[in-house]
Amino acid sequence: MITIRNEKEEDYNIVEGITRKAFYNLYVPGCVEHYLVHIMRGHEDFIPELDFVMELDGQVIGNIMYTKAKLTDESGVEKEILTFGPVCVVPEHQRKGYGKILMEYSFKQAVSLGYDVIVIFGSPANYVSRGFVSCKKYNVCMENGKYPAAMMVKELVPGALNGKKWFYHDSPVMAITEEEAQKYDDTLERMEKKHLPSQEEFYIMSHSFLE
Repeated sequence: MITIRNEKEEDYNIVEGITRKAFYNLYVPGCVEHYLVHIMRGHEDFIPELDFVMELDGQVIGNIMYTKAKLTDESGVEKEILTFGPVCVVPEHQRKGYGKILMEYSFKQAVSLGYDVIVIFGSPANYVSRGFVSCKKYNVCMENGKYPAAMMVKELVPGALNGKKWFYHDSPVMAITEEEAQKYDDTLERMEKKHLPSQEEFYIMSHSFLE
């Protein structure tokens, strides 16, 4: 039986542990995502109403968290939007459709709160089936004018971006360092860092831009 609910304080350590297991060695040897989860909840851009856990038969197996971000158009007008991440499912339950269910549920809740656009960074293979498209298609770029291959956009409400050119601005909470994350990781049960092929795939994607 699957249930989705808001995260509670007693879930914090469980969620951070799941996040650590899901991301460890995936993109780099080790990971930083569990540290981001650890500090995100206390930031002003964090949205508790969009912090969800998924339970399978009473056990937490997944989580998705949102923070505020913003877009500015060429005249400097700001638009508040969403970004999510980390989103994860415990490794033994990945590739079973649970992540899809969790994301779709969160999209509906985001719309009910008045949000109409999500911008994320990740592997397109994981998100295009959920309605995300290349940032280039919506003319959403970074502050430097570049269009990262890993940046994707979803209009929760059709027409929300009005065909304008937009510049994306992340929440400051996302600007964590590997050193900070490592210091936190050192306080936890040791996991072995490994070099895996998925890390090279991530490096190529995260350093690629669209013309």
